[in-house]
Amino acid sequence: MQTTRLIMIVAMSCLLAACASHTVPGNREDVDAGQAYQARYRGPDTGGAEVTRSSYLDMLKCTDGAVVSDNDSYDGKGTAGIGSITGGSPEVLSVGDLLQVFIEEDETLSDTYVINEDGNVRIPFLRSVPAAGRSPRSVETAIADALIADELYTIEPRVSVILKDYAAATVFVAGAVFEPRQVIVGGANAQTRDVERQQALGAATASRRLSTALRNAGGIRPDADLSKVVVIRGGDRTVYDIREAPRGGAFPDPILIAGDRVEVPSRQCFQDELVVPSSVTPPGVKVFLSNLAETALANNPAAVPDARDMRYGTRFLQAVFGLNCVGGSKLTNANRRAVLFSRNPITGESVVIDRSIEDLLRDAERDEFNPYIMPEDSISCYDSATVSFRNLAAAFGVVSAAVYVIN
Repeated sequence: MQTTRLIMIVAMSCLLAACASHTVPGNREDVDAGQAYQARYRGPDTGGAEVTRSSYLDMLKCTDGAVVSDNDSYDGKGTAGIGSITGGSPEVLSVGDLLQVFIEEDETLSDTYVINEDGNVRIPFLRSVPAAGRSPRSVETAIADALIADELYTIEPRVSVILKDYAAATVFVAGAVFEPRQVIVGGANAQTRDVERQQALGAATASRRLSTALRNAGGIRPDADLSKVVVIRGGDRTVYDIREAPRGGAFPDPILIAGDRVEVPSRQCFQDELVVPSSVTPPGVKVFLSNLAETALANNPAAVPDARDMRYGTRFLQAVFGLNCVGGSKLTNANRRAVLFSRNPITGESVVIDRSIEDLLRDAERDEFNPYIMPEDSISCYDSATVSFRNLAAAFGVVSAAVYVIN
C-alpha cells in the first residue's frame, strides 16, 4: 500500500511537470516594428530572408544627433568654433593648478602659486590675475601688465609662467553616455605620483582630457553622435568630431578645466561600430549572473560569481558560455534557456530577452537575435520544465524509499 502511494505521488508529479510549459517573458518594445534599442532583440523565428533587417531597422531610426538629453538639446547656436586635432594651445590652466612664476630680478615675487577657486592667481602687492581657462603664455602677459598697472615696475619686466603640476578638475558630462554625471578628471594619487617629475619644472597630463571625462561617465553609448560632441566653457561652445576614436584613429582630445560641460548628442539609433573597447567607450561591462541550472543549485558550486566583468562588445551567447549555461548530459539540460534583462537607455524601459540555448547555438543567422551585452545587464540560466522520472524522484528523495519498501 505504501509502495503504491509513493509511486502514485511520483507519477502525479511527473504528469504535472510534463504539463508545465515555459512562458516567454513579455517585452514591451515592439522589436519587429523597429521600436527596440537593439534590433537584435528580435526573435530567432523571423526566417532567413531577414538576415540584414536588424542593421536596416537601426539605420532607419538614425537622426542628425539633435537630442542631447530629455531636458536639453544642442541646436548649433552660439558655437565658438570647431575643434581640431592641432588647433589651440596644448596647455590650458584650471583651478588648483600649481604655477611656477619667475619675475626678472625679483626674488620676492618669484614663487609658486596655486590658481584659486575664483580662477585667479594672487601675487603679493599685485591685483588678482585671471588664469583659469588661459594658457601660461597668456598669464605671463597678464602678470607683466599688472606689474606696470599697479606701478610696481616702470619698465615691463620679463615674466615666465611654468605649469608645475596639474590639479584634478570637476566637469559635467550629459547626453548619450552610460552614466551622465559630474566626474573628476586629472590629478595624481599616491600610486601615480612621480616626485622627481614634480620637482622638475614643467608638467603634463594625459588624464585631464575629453576622452577621460567620457570614460569616467561610463563611456559613450551606441547611439551617440560622435561628430557633434560639445564642450561648453563659460559662454563658449566648441564642437569636436571624435568619430575616429572607436576606430583607433587620431581625434581631437582637448584638455578640460574645472566647470567645463560636455554634451554628447544622440542619433536615436544603435550603431554596431561603437560597441568596441576604445578610449571613449567602456573597456568592459559588469554583468549580473544567476545560474539556476539543475546541475548547480547556486552560483558558487558552479564557479559562477554573482557578477562578472566582460569585454565590451560581448554578445548574449558569449555571456551564456561564461555563465556555464551551455552543455551538460542530464535530460534537464536539453531545452535549457537563458534570459537577458536589459534597459533601453533612451526610453528607460526594461527589456527582457528570452532565448533557447539550442537556437543560439545552431541558428545560422544568430547575430540577428543575439544582442550585445550592455553595462549592468543581468542574465539568468534555467532548465527545461520537463524532467525525467529519475530526476524528479531524486528531487523528492523517494527512489531509495520505494526500493526499500519493494524489497
